[in-house]
Amino acid sequence: MAEFTSTVHQNEFLPDGGTDVHAIVSITCTGAGSVAPMSSASGEAGEIIIVDVSGSMDVQGVQAAAYAASAALDQIVDGVWFAIIAGNHEAALCYPAGTSAAMARMSAQTRLEAKRSLQRLAPGGGTAMGRWLLAAAQLFGTVPSLAKRHAILLTDGANQHETPQELSWAIEQVRGRFQADCRGLGAAWQVAEVRRIAEALMGTVELIRTWDGLSDDFARLMQQSMGRGVTDAELRVWAPQGAEVLFVKQVSPTLEDLTGRRTAANPLTGAYDTGAWGDETRDYHVAVRLAPRDLGQEQLAARVQLSVGGEVKTQGLVKASWSADSGLTAQISPEVAHYTGQTELASAIQEGLRAKSLGDDATATSRLGRAVQLARQTGDEAATSRLARVVDIEDAATGRVQLRRHVDKLDEMELDTASTKTTRVRPT
Repeated sequence: MAEFTSTVHQNEFLPDGGTDVHAIVSITCTGAGSVAPMSSASGEAGEIIIVDVSGSMDVQGVQAAAYAASAALDQIVDGVWFAIIAGNHEAALCYPAGTSAAMARMSAQTRLEAKRSLQRLAPGGGTAMGRWLLAAAQLFGTVPSLAKRHAILLTDGANQHETPQELSWAIEQVRGRFQADCRGLGAAWQVAEVRRIAEALMGTVELIRTWDGLSDDFARLMQQSMGRGVTDAELRVWAPQGAEVLFVKQVSPTLEDLTGRRTAANPLTGAYDTGAWGDETRDYHVAVRLAPRDLGQEQLAARVQLSVGGEVKTQGLVKASWSADSGLTAQISPEVAHYTGQTELASAIQEGLRAKSLGDDATATSRLGRAVQLARQTGDEAATSRLARVVDIEDAATGRVQLRRHVDKLDEMELDTASTKTTRVRPT
């Protein structure tokens, strides 16, 4: 049985007139188990693999995608519902074969049949990812007992056969209906476009540089999904009457702003869907604005809970205490400072790359320089390494950099996709 524990990191002391309370709430899950077999009470699991078969994939690319999908199939536990979608400017059901939408239960026989169906894929047509998403949602809807719905989406190009408005509409139609991890192959796809899909569907986005890395990544993603045995989980944040929850963000292992995902659990409590859990730790940054109180007074600023199926599994208390002691109020929680820096780092990278693509070298240099500085301050050596392939670092401490004249497009895209990955606070 899964167990959850929580730890709160904060400086609870506010100066006279202080209003804003920040805390990092770390939640750890152990004993999550596997998605299957699942009891009828908890529901069942479904997996859909969406592979791009547009003309740009060409024969070798489609073969590599089929091989990767086959590796993912090997990780799906028997009894899990699954399907394969072949996507171009349309969404075709690759497996199960048939004229109507359906999913199949995984077994030795259906696994073999699905692998054979992948061998028949051929490149052709354009790219319309919104249609792929709608088809996946329709497929998941054919199995009402599903409690966990997860997809892997692969593309190698931009969404050229739908308008931006059509893709946005499709994303909103499927939001909350399943989770999706998205992968972009090569240098022709648009990171911002695929990130929109992944963020809306509580998944990840990563660059796959070459076909060689595709099958290992698909197998790893599916293995991770099979290990997420806890479904129907949500973060609940209570704040007192008159308080304002400024934001709720996941800050580790990846950055994800949950604020707009809020639904009302009761008048004072917001609920935020977190998707399925495996054995893992996630950190959340919660900020609450209170009415100031007199010096010496204390108040509970927030109650942060992890709920599964409506049952609270763990909770952390965020506190506020007003003090005239500047030695207390001036302190900054190391965890809050670290993740604030990591969040700014991601923004600086994305803004710098966006400016660079528009030819605004001054802004690009400034923002990427700030990113180098933040990466150094937060000890994010991986980010520093990726930045060094895009800019020449003259002084990391001050953020003095020069844009490189010749940069591999894949290096820029890797920097962009990895910008939302965070490092945890170094132990002291």
